[in-house]
Amino acid sequence: MPSILPFSLFLCVLAGLTISAIYARRSSVCLGGRDVQTLLAAVEPLDLEGLTCVALDFLEPRSGQTSMEPEVIWHMLGGDLGLRRMRANADLLLALAALAAQWNDAEGTIVAERMRRDALRLRSACRQIHWGMLSQLISGRHWVSVPFQLQEAASAYYLMRQRLLALYQTSHVALLPQLVQAV
Repeated sequence: MPSILPFSLFLCVLAGLTISAIYARRSSVCLGGRDVQTLLAAVEPLDLEGLTCVALDFLEPRSGQTSMEPEVIWHMLGGDLGLRRMRANADLLLALAALAAQWNDAEGTIVAERMRRDALRLRSACRQIHWGMLSQLISGRHWVSVPFQLQEAASAYYLMRQRLLALYQTSHVALLPQLVQAV
């Protein structure tokens, strides 16, 4: 008699993927009809100084690359709240890039695609961080890749922000000061 465990595991994974797809679809539909001011107002604040420091440490290697401790990185990014804000803001940044693509189709489309790929890296890193934290709580063993995932999340968000600011500088410079202040 075959075991029911593999079938149950398959159903749980399928249910999780379905819920994830529905959530992603709902959030993209909710952001689609918003204007720039509404999107900028929805951006949640982050510690940009800490985020930039962590991101540049990862993106621009220098001597002493191991000087940042994982706990310091965690606090510089704002902990779990900071990661959730980065992830929520990433969707808003993508919506802002889509609006800019209406004013500057050639560059806007390419930048929006690059930002979408950065957002995928950010989501993947956040997911792996949460799985690593959960694994650490359950097993008591430290998951070695969490600090690297924190740096990847920070660098992905940093790149999204920089790409969006550069896009608005060439596409709609009048909105740039508001954008800089919001993101």
